[in-house]
Amino acid sequence: MKTTLIDSPVANVANIARALRVAGADLDVTREPGTIANAQKLVLPGVGSFIAAMQWLTQNKIDNAIHDAVKRGASLLGVCVGHQLLFDVSHEMGSTRGLGLIRGEVQKFDGVLPVPQIGWNRVAARGPLFDGVEDGVFYFVNSYAAIDAPDEIARADYCGPFTAAVQRDRVFGVQFHPEKSSAAGLRVLRNFIAWT
Repeated sequence: MKTTLIDSPVANVANIARALRVAGADLDVTREPGTIANAQKLVLPGVGSFIAAMQWLTQNKIDNAIHDAVKRGASLLGVCVGHQLLFDVSHEMGSTRGLGLIRGEVQKFDGVLPVPQIGWNRVAARGPLFDGVEDGVFYFVNSYAAIDAPDEIARADYCGPFTAAVQRDRVFGVQFHPEKSSAAGLRVLRNFIAWT
């Protein structure tokens, strides 16, 4: 089954594309709404600003295409800011509505540790994305995260516990960067590619 990677300018598409191919994906990289709407398996990457990423999705009608694909039964994986975009709202520089595919809000880390979090962090996880992951340590670069999301399937701790991954039906999100997370990250991508 072909995996469609959304070619967002607010993401490091080359890195995630390389990792998906290594993980065995038959990959199509596109920003064409019609192709996205008809995809069976979608990956939404993102780095940097939630606001810029969401503006790009809406201006190019890709937000509607993602909703159409999910309604048709497509599987979707959001990565880093792509994971945050799945939620109802982000409180980065005010409040910005997300895609609303996952319930919850994205908030800035609040604590004594330096922000952003940059580096390796241990994740306590369950569910099909993490099948066969022996060492649950993943690479994070983030200043914001969801806290106690109802659809949480993985949790990590930085300035307190936060949601590291979610699943709601066929919609998944990971706050970490699987493409930078060595064997564990590639296993997560393989699990998503293989999941039916």
